Amino acid sequence: MAGSGLVLVLNAGSSSLKYAVVDAASGASRLREKVERIDESGWDGAFAEVSDRLAQAGIDAGDLAGVGHRVVHGGPRFTTATVVDDAVLAEIRELARLAPLHNPPAAAGIEAARAAWPGLAQVAVFDTAFFADLPTAAATYAVDRAVAGREHLRRYGAHGTSHAWVAGQAARFLGRDLAEVDQVVLHLGNGASAAAIRGGRPVETSMGLTPLEGLVMGTRAGDLDPGLVLHLLRHGDYDGGPLDADALEDLLHHRSGLEGLAGRHDFRDLLGAVDAGDADARTAYDVTCHRIRKYVGAYLAVLDGADAITFTGGVGEHVPRLRADSLAGLDRLGVEVDATRNEQRTDGPRLISSEASRVAVLVVPTDEERAIAAQVAALV
Repeated sequence: MAGSGLVLVLNAGSSSLKYAVVDAASGASRLREKVERIDESGWDGAFAEVSDRLAQAGIDAGDLAGVGHRVVHGGPRFTTATVVDDAVLAEIRELARLAPLHNPPAAAGIEAARAAWPGLAQVAVFDTAFFADLPTAAATYAVDRAVAGREHLRRYGAHGTSHAWVAGQAARFLGRDLAEVDQVVLHLGNGASAAAIRGGRPVETSMGLTPLEGLVMGTRAGDLDPGLVLHLLRHGDYDGGPLDADALEDLLHHRSGLEGLAGRHDFRDLLGAVDAGDADARTAYDVTCHRIRKYVGAYLAVLDGADAITFTGGVGEHVPRLRADSLAGLDRLGVEVDATRNEQRTDGPRLISSEASRVAVLVVPTDEERAIAAQVAALV
């Protein structure tokens, strides 16, 4: 292994770059920062800024074991962390057809990182990898087999790095072996997904072929009747023009979810509007809670009951109201949230269910950077 056990972890978005330097052995972070407005400065400028910050922190390339990149979609091939070469980078770009919002900036970030630090191993860690061995019944769409085979149509899931990390942390908090714990993990943020995890392995998840399916998200609709999409393609218009595939993609990725229902995608703004009496915001909030409750109930059935329901992600960790309202009315399924525990705010994992609850309800902070760093260190 080159350098020390430090790993530079990069999460490239369309106009921002989150980065962290993590000690893979201890999990301690040396840096956790973000470069914004990359569309204005360009990727070269963004990576120059990262290099400057590393230097200011006393870290140079020789101190790093490698660079880990979060990549949302790995398609059918990438089921584990993978060292990036030209062929791998080309495939990540090709998989943009399945994750058009996420894979292109990830590929651009990898390309810029290879140029900035040519002597370091660049490792792609895929959000879909955790779900690569979903049971066939859960992964399979009921469409023509020949079409599905040609187009690699299946449920791939997303947020897998977070789901895997949080499931392990939840088991540790409960003082149990991960292989003994069945749980529903709810990763709730601007992007949101649910997973049913039996003994540390996923058996169902809400995101599908792409990250569009499942829970209500900041700007994405989640579950839809496919007939709705066909109806819009045949009959809809978009800002006065025909609603073609590109316009439909924009509608479903950018103008749906909370944004589409209430005109705002930040959950803090949504709750402020709810409290101010905004009827559209109330509807958006209620639809979000209903969808979460529906998935929890379905996954409790898939698991034949669960030991824990675990909230994580920016919204899941920090919005007690959503946690309480999403699980309200599930007491006959053994799920009861304690109001006082739910409102308490601490940095680490915590129990928020009542003493009477048969299912432990937890809040567990996610740490995707630490999880990625561990995979990079193990690989290089």
